[in-house]
Amino acid sequence: MPATERAWMQNATQAPIAPPIELGEPGSELLVLRKISKHFGPVQSLVDVDLEVPAGKVTALVGDNGAGKSTLIKCIAGIYSPDGGEMFFGGRQVKFHSPKDAADHGIETVYQDLALCDNLDIVQNMFLGRERTTRAILDEDSMETSAKATLASLSVTSVRSIRQPVSSLSGGQRQAVAVAKAVMWNAKLVIMDEPTAALGVAQTRMVLDLVRRLSKRGLGVLIISHNMNDVFEVADRIAVLQLGRMVAQDEASAFDRQVVVDLMTTGASTRRQGSANAAPSNTSEMN
Repeated sequence: MPATERAWMQNATQAPIAPPIELGEPGSELLVLRKISKHFGPVQSLVDVDLEVPAGKVTALVGDNGAGKSTLIKCIAGIYSPDGGEMFFGGRQVKFHSPKDAADHGIETVYQDLALCDNLDIVQNMFLGRERTTRAILDEDSMETSAKATLASLSVTSVRSIRQPVSSLSGGQRQAVAVAKAVMWNAKLVIMDEPTAALGVAQTRMVLDLVRRLSKRGLGVLIISHNMNDVFEVADRIAVLQLGRMVAQDEASAFDRQVVVDLMTTGASTRRQGSANAAPSNTSEMN
């Protein structure tokens, strides 16, 4: 990471409570889930889910509606506590009791609604709840400098001014601000929930390019998407959930679109022999 980026990250007023975790080499396991289960009363939402998310790669989590994708990312993000299983982050076993616990470890989630305030400008949104102060006065200059540096590091150049209201931004620009808000706080894993939903072609291109830049910086990226074109364009790995079970996960090259659709709908596929159908050490499939 360049010295300038490191400097403004270290200036954040809220230092992580958890011991800092260094990003591993691209491809090294950043997040590992083992036999994660979650139920809501009689409804079993997740059943013994295993998942690996490497650093420096994009992992796409796909599945039909009701497959358990949102529940799984909420377990990772600290919103839900799993009923069973283990979670490892940066090689250390972790258990999150709140979203702040996850954020303190370096896990940031960009939800589909983006959680941005339309009536605030870009800088105010990026520092919302984490404002910098000097003698009880907002340090506007410092926050503007850090916001500019973060957007520049992600090659976000389409915004007219960092002081323009978020309500004036396009869908792609809003996604960029939400992601910049996440990585500003020293994120090591960025989770993105349907980042291209309801976006036009040009805005989708902007967001997909942003996803690639995150992985090139060495961050782990976990992306949920129903758009198979987007998945196969940016994903290095694909994990398929079906009715709360992880039925397959492997390198993206091990799948094609029809195989993924088969796995999402039935939990198995006979269309292709290979790692997406068999169950070698790095692939899990349940019938």
